[in-house]
Amino acid sequence: MDRNNYSYRNLAIDMLRALTMFIMIFVNDFWKVHDVPHWLEHAKYGEDFMGLADIVFPSFLFAVGMSIPYAIERRFSKGYSAESTLGHILSRTLALLVMGAFIGNSEFRLSPDAPYPIGVYWFLMAIGFIAVWNQYPKPATAGQHRLFGLFKLVGIVILAYLAFTFRSPQGAVFSTYSSILGAIGWTYLVCAVVYLMNRDRLKYLLVIWSLCVLICLTGTPLRDAFGGHAIIDFPKGNFYNGMLAILHVGNGALLSFTMGGMLLSVLSVRFADRSGSWKLRTGLLTAVALLAAGVVSHQFFIVAKIGGTPPWVFYVMAISVAGYTLLDRLVAGGYTKWFAVIRPAGTATLTTYLVPYVFYGFADVTGIVLPDWLTYGFMGLVNCLCFAFVVIGVTWIMEKLHLKLKI
Repeated sequence: MDRNNYSYRNLAIDMLRALTMFIMIFVNDFWKVHDVPHWLEHAKYGEDFMGLADIVFPSFLFAVGMSIPYAIERRFSKGYSAESTLGHILSRTLALLVMGAFIGNSEFRLSPDAPYPIGVYWFLMAIGFIAVWNQYPKPATAGQHRLFGLFKLVGIVILAYLAFTFRSPQGAVFSTYSSILGAIGWTYLVCAVVYLMNRDRLKYLLVIWSLCVLICLTGTPLRDAFGGHAIIDFPKGNFYNGMLAILHVGNGALLSFTMGGMLLSVLSVRFADRSGSWKLRTGLLTAVALLAAGVVSHQFFIVAKIGGTPPWVFYVMAISVAGYTLLDRLVAGGYTKWFAVIRPAGTATLTTYLVPYVFYGFADVTGIVLPDWLTYGFMGLVNCLCFAFVVIGVTWIMEKLHLKLKI
């Protein structure tokens, strides 16, 4: 296979990532409204249910996986070494873990004894992130190079100040808890290293994906009717689960999504010369097969994001494969004008993820409260939907001002 086929930008992946981010902003904004239909929300702990909000995060991991082969092969085509590429992977992972830690700690809000309110914390956090990880233009002069370096140093000082002065409502200090971005970082690290070691050799990637799914199947507790225990259920402190934790494999669910996305990208490039009807048919048949696997596994496991159960993995992968297949066909047919509205969410994803915290910080500092009629039922959903569009619009403006997080 010609690895130069990875050099072009796959617009369908950008579309999948943008749609996922748009929905993520929408559902993440539900905290400020009430009377949201349950099918839009996260399932409760132990509930045999999957709402729209439970689909977003794993779909994003799938899109991350789809991007990995293109990113790594593009680096090799530019002459970068494997060692340099590994360093790039590690630096991206570190950035995600650090950002995730600052966002994750803020989810618990702040102690009244903290030297600033949570709104100021979010403002300073955003400034620090942009200063450190902004995609600065190539310096034209030595003075400009020093200026960009100064900006990064100021960003590091701001983040260090927040970390040292942070206190949770319980009085706890800043921790390594890194929430969603941290989970993305660890999953990206494992899968990117797997790809770096195997490149686009399909048989090895398929074996590793199958192993991740097998770990999920054997390590997830069965329904109560089948005993309520995992097939592999060693006592706590065992070597097997310890190694899975050290390697950040977990129960294999998150890796299954990202590895699945990598597989789809490799297959898409390998069969790029096939007809559009063949691609549509094959993609949808694959989605149906994954859906069937979800239905069968659902007889033995509940479907739940909390716990990463096999039916959840299969159902979301079916949705992701079908979604990408249809988007790819839209790109092939030239039906892409609609994408311009949400494009920044696909090309400036990290910036899009950060912008809501600026709005939340502004609301906290100013004390602005929405009128009650905008916080429940249909109008509450319209509120959250409009907010998602506003966030993407602000991201677009920031791009025009050369403010874009890039790791």
